[in-house]
Amino acid sequence: MPQTQTLKSSMTALEWGMLVLLSVLWGGSFFFNGVAVRDLPPFTIVVVRVALAAITLWGLMAVLKLKMPTDLKTWQLFFGMGLLNNVLPFSLIVWGQEQIASGIASILNATTPLFAVVVAHIFTTDEKITPARLMGVLSGLCGVIIMMGEASWSAFEKSDLYAQVAILGGAFCYALAGVYGRRFKRLGLAPMAIATGQVTASSLLLFPVMLLVDQPWTLPMPSLETWAALGAVAVFSTALAYNLYFRILATAGATNLLLVTFLVPVSAILLGVSLLGEVLEVKHVVGMVLIGGGLAAIDGRLWRYCRRRVA
Repeated sequence: MPQTQTLKSSMTALEWGMLVLLSVLWGGSFFFNGVAVRDLPPFTIVVVRVALAAITLWGLMAVLKLKMPTDLKTWQLFFGMGLLNNVLPFSLIVWGQEQIASGIASILNATTPLFAVVVAHIFTTDEKITPARLMGVLSGLCGVIIMMGEASWSAFEKSDLYAQVAILGGAFCYALAGVYGRRFKRLGLAPMAIATGQVTASSLLLFPVMLLVDQPWTLPMPSLETWAALGAVAVFSTALAYNLYFRILATAGATNLLLVTFLVPVSAILLGVSLLGEVLEVKHVVGMVLIGGGLAAIDGRLWRYCRRRVA
């Protein structure tokens, strides 16, 4: 059934700021995961990530004296959100990235807002497809493709089709999760409580998968560098990130929230330029311009301002 909540079509400056911060936190996860994967297999990294995030959030809930819901219905929603937002997409994307290059994976993952526009149009009453929104999403997707470069695009022909479908499936799950998560607003829960419930449920769901696939008891002890990376990805890229995620979702909606997928590669490139001395290429600038134009089109205020000036 379509949801009947009413959301703003344009985001406030605070919401845009939180979205940019979320893109930085999730962009940083690629670096932290890159460190951890030297010592640990993918599912072990994912389970440790969500489990440490759950422990962190439970501790913060206790310090802030916030209560977690105990009713079965709410926890069923937590497990549903954990399944759609972590278990299925993480599993599909981790498996897909073992078969194909990261540049291709980034392009495929950037289809998330496109899926979100369609899913939100079907299942909500206040996030319908508009020409500006659709054009904005397509512009942002083109920007990501250009930023990844011709090498990533041409590699599609050499890539495993099933792996590509798996990553697209993960992007579709993220879109479903964005719309599914809107129902938490009706419960009046704090974003931190929702984030805590989701990562707790995800930990419980993913733990048996890790035991079956990775058999972690057979692995050597990870290095201190790996433990530091796991701690960072858990605290910053998961615990803090999902707190922001649910704050933005509650007021801005799934379509606006999932625009973060366009901003993650922008954040990653700018961090590389500023911290690692990487070169900002022409394709990066062109891609950022297209992404910026797409975001402006979806937000709508710039075009409304221009029409008023012309009129």
